[in-house]
Amino acid sequence: MMKSCRDSDELQDSRETATQRVHVFITGKVQGVFFRAETKKQALELGLKGWVRNLYDNRVEAVFEGSENDVGKMIVWCKKGPRFANVKGVEIAEEPPVNKLEDFEIRY
Repeated sequence: MMKSCRDSDELQDSRETATQRVHVFITGKVQGVFFRAETKKQALELGLKGWVRNLYDNRVEAVFEGSENDVGKMIVWCKKGPRFANVKGVEIAEEPPVNKLEDFEIRY
């Protein structure tokens, strides 16, 4: 059965409103380059909830929760990072949405 344009639009809408949660670990030169501050700025612009923090092994860890579309945009951004970052890798683990996060914060 062929899908109509309307069905396709509804499918797109459902992807944009379905909540997704990912837990990411970013490696490379990602500390001391404003990665956390810029991550928070990007996440808030996309309307995402979650948090970001530095790890003792020089990685950055973050959780993003929001629409699949916006989480996807955030992952793309993480693969590049802010201006002075040199991202070598991004590990991504999908998790069940919690829907209890109220904002996006930098954790210490």
